[in-house]
Amino acid sequence: MNPQAAIHPTEVDGIPTLFAYAAGPVRAGLVFRVGVADETLARAGVTHLVEHLALHRQGLADYHFNGATKAAFTHFHVEGAEHEVVAYLQGVCASLTDLPMERLETEKEILRTEESRRDVGPLPLWRYGAQGHGLVSYPEWGVRNLRPEDVRDWARTWFTQGNAVLWVAGERLPAGLSLRLPAGGRHPLPAVTSALPAAPAYFSEGKGGVLLDAVVRDTTAAWVYAGVLERELSRALRQEGGYSYTTATDYASRRDGFALVTAFADALPAKQDAVLGGFVDVLAGLQVGRIGQADLEAVRTRADGGLTAPDAAVRRLPGAAEDLLAGRPVRSADELRSELWAVTPGHLHAVALEAAGTALLQVPGGHRADWAGYTEAPTSSTYAVTGRRFASVRGDGTALVVGDEGISVTARAKDGTEEAVTVLYRACAAMLSWPDGGRRLVGTDALVIEVEPGLYGVDAHTMATVDAAVPPNAVVSLPPRQERPAPRTAPAPGTDTGTSGRPAPTRRTGRQTAAVVAFGLLGGLFAFFALLLTVFGAGDPETTTGEWLSISGFLWGVAALLAWPAVRILRRTRRA
Repeated sequence: MNPQAAIHPTEVDGIPTLFAYAAGPVRAGLVFRVGVADETLARAGVTHLVEHLALHRQGLADYHFNGATKAAFTHFHVEGAEHEVVAYLQGVCASLTDLPMERLETEKEILRTEESRRDVGPLPLWRYGAQGHGLVSYPEWGVRNLRPEDVRDWARTWFTQGNAVLWVAGERLPAGLSLRLPAGGRHPLPAVTSALPAAPAYFSEGKGGVLLDAVVRDTTAAWVYAGVLERELSRALRQEGGYSYTTATDYASRRDGFALVTAFADALPAKQDAVLGGFVDVLAGLQVGRIGQADLEAVRTRADGGLTAPDAAVRRLPGAAEDLLAGRPVRSADELRSELWAVTPGHLHAVALEAAGTALLQVPGGHRADWAGYTEAPTSSTYAVTGRRFASVRGDGTALVVGDEGISVTARAKDGTEEAVTVLYRACAAMLSWPDGGRRLVGTDALVIEVEPGLYGVDAHTMATVDAAVPPNAVVSLPPRQERPAPRTAPAPGTDTGTSGRPAPTRRTGRQTAAVVAFGLLGGLFAFFALLLTVFGAGDPETTTGEWLSISGFLWGVAALLAWPAVRILRRTRRA
């Protein structure tokens, strides 16, 4: 292979560096092995806050730069002239060493504004719980309470020389580049947790569409499988069934030897049963080995084109930097192509079976998937604590139990048995605390208990006991609420009301899924009109060929623009 199309390892100021030749503006990135999954729920947002503070001194510039905080990595990237890239990277390092704390409260407000516009996906929360990789599903609750010393300590611990990798794409390494960072070692990847006692599993949430992710070994065959799955879903649900407009898949390496295959299909309310059934049928077909050679060849050819494109090495640099930080070797394009052309339908069948054993399926609200062999993900605990019992003020049989180890909400299920949601103090990921006495306890398994003033008649002394039992580093103090919720009884544990069961952040998924459906349907409508005009427009004697081609082209463009956000929202559901 042409040496100019390869990734070359080198070093800058003791920082491992990956270089790829590219003409034009210099592109570079500084990547750190730290992300949301390294935080706790009660301090969520500290990495993002450090990223914002580190970029503040860059001000306004004519060149492009930005930062990104992911599940396990934080990126600072830039594109511009050589001297601009040098100034940016050295400025980021200088800021990380001496963060502009006079901007702390301002950047906190900016983060809260940014968060108000961001939809989060529920799948990580249900798979991993309220810790590790599951934290990407939650708001950045910890930002408000972070002190200057908390932020400085986080930066000194994680944003260090030994925990960084630099990548550069240009005609050479920029002259005069010097990166001064605090000393520090490489941090291992965050532990992978689980909130699923059994798999494959499903949960019911949202108003439309079906979402799925599965954990598989991070291989070229698994990458190809994601592409074949997308083709099968599109063929079955859009082309043949006419049930969905948008079908898409994504493949995201976790850099720990495993990856997530994510798939989505939108649905109108009247077509939800058909989409769910068709979705499951496609998965089942792949699991029994019904894999077309033509689909494999189509995906492989497209992937090979990406690996042999002139800018292939440049596009692989950020991912290669993450691999290096994770202790994985950086593979050449030749190695990847060799693996790609060795993939057979048998390999894809093996990936399909592996994915079937770890699948997590989100089905529209009110639907089930146990008929397809999926186990319902838990929305309640297997036990309740023993302790003082406070009956609901509504007298409906629900009660709050405060014990020495934790608290529980109990209720009678429809079959007469008692169900409970329990949060142990030692496993409390966060307790949100409001001045009016309201409390929300979130367990590391992502189950939630809401304790509103007057709801159970809990006395002040008992609530003070609960406050004292929760570890101080799990407490999130929040400002007064604009509207204090009216006292109400708790429904059966596991219902999606924010009183008990899975946490309130998952309710954002309804807006997310609705957005996907809305964009998909609008795109489909414009595509339909464009198709009609393309097929029948030429027959209009009063419209010239140029006019109807121009109009149909415009309609096709609008359809594509509307479909693209739907795919982008799907890709953001993982954020990892």
